[in-house]
Amino acid sequence: MALVKYHKELKVYQNAFAAAMLIFEITKTFPPEEKYSLTDQIRRSSRSVCENIAEGWRKRKYPKLFENKLIDADGEASETQNWLDFALACRYINEEDYQNLITKYNEVLSMLTSMIINSNQWTFSQAKSPKN
Repeated sequence: MALVKYHKELKVYQNAFAAAMLIFEITKTFPPEEKYSLTDQIRRSSRSVCENIAEGWRKRKYPKLFENKLIDADGEASETQNWLDFALACRYINEEDYQNLITKYNEVLSMLTSMIINSNQWTFSQAKSPKN
């Protein structure tokens, strides 16, 4: 694994950011009556995935906090998929865009799960005290 210094270097962050930007572009076409509901909610949750990854990255010194932020990112990615289900059901997005975004978020979810399971590879190792 290559040394990653900044959260923006993480593939999971890059993928989540790209998906959030795609959602931003697609939601520009949502009807005005959805502005304060579906549009705001899906934009918020998709951006929150990135925010939680970034915040978690800065908390790598504390493994449980790091894991919690990744778990939060996982929840936001799942929420985003839920909003995509509604957008498709309301016919605000087409099937191709829906499938593309669902696939992107499944990949993000898979990467987050792997990072959570293997969090010791991402966090700072704590110095062990000598046994007495």
